[in-house]
Amino acid sequence: MEEIADKNSYGFRAKRSCADAREQCFNVLARKDRAKYILEGDIKSYFDKISQSWIEKNIVMDKQILHKWLKAGFMEKGEFHPTNEGVPQVGIISPSILNATLSGLEDTIKSVSNRKDKVNVVVYADDFVVTGNSREILETKIKPAIEKFLCERGLELSQEKTKITHIEEGFDFLGFNVKKYKDKLLIKPSKKSITTFLKKVRTTIKSLPTARTDILIGQLNPIIRGWTHYYKAAVSGGAFNYVDHRIFQAIWQWCVRRHPNKNKKWIYHRYFQRSGHKTWNFFSLKNNTELFKATSVKIERHIKIISSASPYNPEYREYFIKRDKRYPEKFMDMALNF
Repeated sequence: MEEIADKNSYGFRAKRSCADAREQCFNVLARKDRAKYILEGDIKSYFDKISQSWIEKNIVMDKQILHKWLKAGFMEKGEFHPTNEGVPQVGIISPSILNATLSGLEDTIKSVSNRKDKVNVVVYADDFVVTGNSREILETKIKPAIEKFLCERGLELSQEKTKITHIEEGFDFLGFNVKKYKDKLLIKPSKKSITTFLKKVRTTIKSLPTARTDILIGQLNPIIRGWTHYYKAAVSGGAFNYVDHRIFQAIWQWCVRRHPNKNKKWIYHRYFQRSGHKTWNFFSLKNNTELFKATSVKIERHIKIISSASPYNPEYREYFIKRDKRYPEKFMDMALNF
């Protein structure tokens, strides 16, 4: 699958991540002379509608095993569901099938455009964006080519969700908002991602009204740490300050509800301590732990993977040895779970 994958496809591939897809968006949109319009592609019911016959004819692997897997069905809540069409979304090889199915999309799009059109493609799983120098290019040349490519595979674009946007209006992609402000491109955590993240934090806090402080901190820290590490290479300083403030408000309300008859000073000394120049650090004496703060994460620029690089190509062995030291994959795509 790796050998046939598009160069700018970043989902479900070894050594690639959302951070690489985000940086490719920056590379093709940041300069003043770059494309001004973006086609936000959304494939309608990919896993439910993908053509099984196309998969069997075109994906190179043991045909008997592939056929059995396609027809195996799946269990959900104790009930068997046959797979007469499409593929199970949670199937163990479904991500590889997805990448193989969409391989060639980039070349197809490039084949109907020229350099002046400023067309670039960024793909992550079944989400993709295509840049273009004008709305007309994307509507009359690029979109029809994409629709034909997908139709051959039993797929189609969602007309409701697929749209063409000017870069100054901005667009959301993989939890990021990509937008130009007076010719300066900024990539920030999207409002939807921030809202979803804070909802999960508040839900966790409310679910533990009588828990010990160390238990609450133990539940919250992985959530906060994972989200912030996912966004640490974007323009996230403002978002990190905002979520820290909102989390503090939720924690304070949790403390007050536990001790309705105590004053603010008592609550502060019971649950908060000074750490360095910061005075409102939620902590636990039991194991001497503090609530992780988003603003404690340093903003660091991510260096995108070379588009043609593959860990299975011996030519890039030294390249990946050096890269693995810089970018351990622990936090790469963690925030996609939110």
